[in-house]
Amino acid sequence: MKNDKALREHLLYLLKGGGAHVDFDGAIKGLPAALRGKKPRGAPHSPWEILELMRIAQWDILEFSRDSKHVSPDFPGGYWPKTQSPPNPGAWTKSVRAFRTDLEAMCKLVSDESTDLIERIPHGDGQTVLREALLVADHNAYHLAEMVLVRRLLGAWG
Repeated sequence: MKNDKALREHLLYLLKGGGAHVDFDGAIKGLPAALRGKKPRGAPHSPWEILELMRIAQWDILEFSRDSKHVSPDFPGGYWPKTQSPPNPGAWTKSVRAFRTDLEAMCKLVSDESTDLIERIPHGDGQTVLREALLVADHNAYHLAEMVLVRRLLGAWG
């Protein structure tokens, strides 16, 4: 795709949390460890469940975009953690690190000029890297808002 520098820049801005929503680091910053597995009354998920859903979905979309042999988890169960709380003290940090790593990999894929953003992914059924990058940004924005709401209900926001 010729002259797509501006499109790539806009995609990167959106993927990194630019625009009308909080970014990933802002949404998780300062969340006390004791609240990471708490589900507030009326909310369907804990912060841990939201984080893991975001991590798994983003990883799945990234791997689908770059690996023809990738097998997605079963839907919807394979996208959610088995537990409401982090299973051990290091699980939250490990999940955050993996999320950041995969987000950076998606950004790298988008910024790589050899990536044709609008060419159909050969092993897909109509998807393009552009569509998958927009899906990552959209999914993340939705669940970052959910994270903020859950934190507000837990009294751990602002």
